[in-house]
Amino acid sequence: MGVLLLCHHDNIYPNKNSRVLVDKTKSGKERPWRSKKLLSISYYELLHLLEFKKAERVQECGNVLEFRADEETGHLKLYKTWFCKSRLCSLCNWRRAMKHSGQTKKIVAEVMKRKPKARWLFLTLTVKNVFDGEELDQSLKALAQGFRRMVQYKKIAKNLIGFMRGTEVTVNAVDNSYNQHIHVLLCVENTYFKNTENYIPQKQWTAFWKRAMKLDYDPRVDIRQIKPKNKEKADIESAVDETAKYPVKDTDYMTNDEDKNLKRVADLEQGLYRKRLISYGGLLKEIHKELNLDDIEDGDLIHVDEEEEIDEDAYSIIAYWNWERRNYYLRED
Repeated sequence: MGVLLLCHHDNIYPNKNSRVLVDKTKSGKERPWRSKKLLSISYYELLHLLEFKKAERVQECGNVLEFRADEETGHLKLYKTWFCKSRLCSLCNWRRAMKHSGQTKKIVAEVMKRKPKARWLFLTLTVKNVFDGEELDQSLKALAQGFRRMVQYKKIAKNLIGFMRGTEVTVNAVDNSYNQHIHVLLCVENTYFKNTENYIPQKQWTAFWKRAMKLDYDPRVDIRQIKPKNKEKADIESAVDETAKYPVKDTDYMTNDEDKNLKRVADLEQGLYRKRLISYGGLLKEIHKELNLDDIEDGDLIHVDEEEEIDEDAYSIIAYWNWERRNYYLRED
């Protein structure tokens, strides 16, 4: 790994006749290595202007990719690289979202085996927008604390089997404020829908969230049932993907206005610093541990598809990022 980090000068890259990296999934879809790296470079440039110490670390992210290639199919599997793991890095967020989605689908499948009669809900919890990094920092802390309080309320807890929580921040392009909200995949006992003692209508969810957050206004809350039957499998998968998406979209801090971009990156860096944006609870947390799944936020971003094993004897293909030509080029061993 350390050797790969040193190989980032153009003079060691393949010559002009070298092949551009083309990495496709088994379904034939091309993986967006180049586009994600270009966005990561734009992010690095903003960090550099803001004099963040981690700018150089972001610059090095994914500069050298080593793959193992299947001799029969030519299918590539990422084997080694170095990721910066910064919250706003497009390369890292792309890999993190794939890992998150894959892990959660495994956990959900196991829950459905153990609790076939369980019901699933998709909950979105919001609060008022904020306008700078300090307010965002405080609001995200309050969101996590408020959610922990709310799931302990008796009427919620008595039917709750488990949950998966993902926090997202979006930027309002009109007033440049930040909207922080939580997406939650909830697994509840089927008794949840049996009677009014168990069932929680939207108004009550709103009241619970208002109480948990100690708000003086009615927040926006959305709750809906999802039905993970075979013919409706896409319903729960889309809910998983919604909770697993990037915490911040790169389009929110990559506009045509550099001053806006600089302020947004500075605010988001301050707000997201040392925040846990993904968490599991109840049976979902237990299964995550039982399956020995890696930490999504700070874990391995190379092996995001744990179903697919790497053949250590397969031949190696190394792709280098060429700064002048702004693409990945191959060197085959």
